[in-house]
Amino acid sequence: MPLAGAGLIEYAGIEPSDALKRLNTPSEGLSEEEVLRRLKEQGYNVFAKKSELNIFSELLSHFKSPLIIILLFASGISAYLGEIVDAVIIGTLILVSVALDFFEEHNAGESVKKLISSVKATATVIRGSQKIEIKASDICTGDLIFLSSGNLVPADARIISARDFFVNQSALTGESFPCEKTEAKVPLQNTPLSELTNIIFAGTNVISGSATAVVVRTGGKTEFGGIASSLSRAPEKSEFELGITSFGYLVMRIMLFLVLFIFLFNSIVNNRVLESFMFAVAIAVGLTPELLPMIMSVTMARGSLNMAGKGVIVKKLASIPNFGSMDVLCTDKTGTITEDRIELVRYTDVSGRDSERVLQCAYLNSFHQTGIKNPLDEAVLNFRRTPIDSYRKVDEIPFDFFRKRMSIVVADRKWHLMITKGAPEEVFKCCTAYRCNSRLLPFNMKAHKNATEQYHDLSAQGYRVLAIATKRLSRKKKTYSREDESGLELQGFVAFFDPAKRGIRNVLPQLSEIGVEIKIITGDNELVTEKVCREIGLSVKGILLGEEIDALTDDALRERVERTTIFARFSPDEKNRVIHALKSNGHVVGYMGDGINDAPSLKASDVGISVNNAVDVAKEYADIVLTHKSLRVLNEGILEGRKAFGNTMKYIMIGLSSNFGNMFSAAGAILFLPFLPMLPVQILLNNFIYDFSQVTIPTDSVDYEWTKQPKRWNLRFIKRFMYVFGPISSMFDFLTFFLLFSVLRVSASAFQTGWFIESLATQTLVIHVIRTKKLPFIESTASKFLLISTALCVALGWIIPYTRLGAFFGFEPLPAGIVAMLAAIVVTYLVAIEITKRLFYRKNEF
Repeated sequence: MPLAGAGLIEYAGIEPSDALKRLNTPSEGLSEEEVLRRLKEQGYNVFAKKSELNIFSELLSHFKSPLIIILLFASGISAYLGEIVDAVIIGTLILVSVALDFFEEHNAGESVKKLISSVKATATVIRGSQKIEIKASDICTGDLIFLSSGNLVPADARIISARDFFVNQSALTGESFPCEKTEAKVPLQNTPLSELTNIIFAGTNVISGSATAVVVRTGGKTEFGGIASSLSRAPEKSEFELGITSFGYLVMRIMLFLVLFIFLFNSIVNNRVLESFMFAVAIAVGLTPELLPMIMSVTMARGSLNMAGKGVIVKKLASIPNFGSMDVLCTDKTGTITEDRIELVRYTDVSGRDSERVLQCAYLNSFHQTGIKNPLDEAVLNFRRTPIDSYRKVDEIPFDFFRKRMSIVVADRKWHLMITKGAPEEVFKCCTAYRCNSRLLPFNMKAHKNATEQYHDLSAQGYRVLAIATKRLSRKKKTYSREDESGLELQGFVAFFDPAKRGIRNVLPQLSEIGVEIKIITGDNELVTEKVCREIGLSVKGILLGEEIDALTDDALRERVERTTIFARFSPDEKNRVIHALKSNGHVVGYMGDGINDAPSLKASDVGISVNNAVDVAKEYADIVLTHKSLRVLNEGILEGRKAFGNTMKYIMIGLSSNFGNMFSAAGAILFLPFLPMLPVQILLNNFIYDFSQVTIPTDSVDYEWTKQPKRWNLRFIKRFMYVFGPISSMFDFLTFFLLFSVLRVSASAFQTGWFIESLATQTLVIHVIRTKKLPFIESTASKFLLISTALCVALGWIIPYTRLGAFFGFEPLPAGIVAMLAAIVVTYLVAIEITKRLFYRKNEF
């Protein structure tokens, strides 16, 4: 997990005194005059704010979509033609759709402010040899800061001196365990962020101990500030948004071609300019999928309500179809698939057998120590209450960095017992014997090698390991020192682990079954991550370390990500490279995380997912938040997303198969008819009734087969669908034209009436065939609301010509024979579409 810049590594690789010299910081701290000069020159310790649009400009920005532009054009044309009802309906649909998007994104835009305010705090600085408390924003580069337990680190800084100093930086690096920080320099090499043991980072917090540090970076130059800066940039378009945009451009191109063709041909050949213009714009309105924004909004809102009932809160409606299209889920480890809670999991002797003696000694040590109360001690004490009433505390030898161990001395009836706990390699140095199966054996080279192998074996399994050793003493002394930590008996080891969340092992097979692959991208090390994968049953195809990614080109990375499951020691920028590589390979990528360092990845992914115990910033930048600790709802949410996407695609495919076909027919009819095939006002009425019949699509069910695998925008499939089913609709329209005009030789008004009811019936009823791959009405039936709305609208359209309203629109009542003929054409069309559908899906999959 290499750092973004080299500055921190340079300071980590020099002595504290040299760091002070490089920053021109005296040992007593900066003077107030020097602080003012540096603040004026370098700026305050605040994150750069993104340029914000005023609320009016922000609202206008939502009208840039090609689909919205088409709808605005259609609304304007409708108003120009005097079709005020159509104009108002289309305009209302636009405003509702835009308003939903505007309010969602406006609220989400407040997240950067929350990120900034999350580190607004005070800090203790040393100036003129005095400790004073100031606003964190007034800290400058070179300031000496003093930190103790509970403090928030205000800037990136180099440790000058430290005592038992532990920092929780899991939100930034993904590490489960608190990290000890010291003043000792680290090697100058490509050191991961998590291993800079003498550097502290803005936004992390102090667990225990105290330290003095010199500020190296402030504001937007800090690691935390870099994340805030990336969050302030414009969000990337998701897969669903890109698909909608592409579809909008496709509709725009088709509409422009047909409108220009109809207008120019009719004007030149028939010399009817005004009539041709009105007919052409009516065709444009008919081609426009004006209900699509409403269909999408209602479908996604309905899906959102269903998901909320299952513990999935949807913050951005457009993320629902992305959720369903997702085929790769990248997830952070700590706090997302693990509990972010350290637990004691093993207590063994040197041979690897479980040992109650080791557990009792560890409990006595953790219970009686008064120094650093870290999560490891809490894990020991929470594991099991152990009887220790027969012991009383005598003394304590605190932990320090150089020894990497601590000891307590307790007394029983006969002896004093020293119990030492610490880093195995340091405890080994103090041991002269070890206990195995109640036997005391010499800790010689062979025993040392065996103990080291046992320690390394536990570490390789992803455990954090401490060694436990004891020493029996006479009762002569009351105080003890480091010198007494010698001649110890090695008892064994205690091992700790951040366990996986409950239920996640059951979720993975479900996700795999519905076509979602899991990849883990974490700042933690690969051993711990691989152990978690074993715990949850996730098969590991390959491992990539952060230090390796810089050597990979974008093309090489795109190839590597396909055969990698674990991405370990990764920085936020490196996580984003992986997400972009997966997206460029054609995947719809979800990212699940809970920390500050996950926010950029949540934003870069097609759908960002967070969990109930995430930091506020992660929740704000997530599109979806899981409120239940169980991740079982993740599977249910994906299926809900696929249902929403399925209903959206129904409306699009119906329009392409029949509505577009009818408009193509109109363009073809002007080549041989001496009159318009349908009056402009009749086209608008047809379009209005048809649209009303489709309003109930969001209530429709989706076949199980559709939800089994991820579905995504596929413009190539959409075009193929249009090229196959659109002409079939036109063929039946031309059959209608031939029978009415050439065989029956009806009047222009009767012709227009006949095509009106035929086209309305075909484009309205075809939903029942197109909505499923199965046999309609027998193997798969639409919702009752969709059945009712389509039946009522077809009935209305066929009745209108026989009413006074029909005369107003220029219709003429048709004889029963012609109506029967048109009904037969409609039934034959639906049968033809069913046969074609079955043939089409043999060679084409969405």
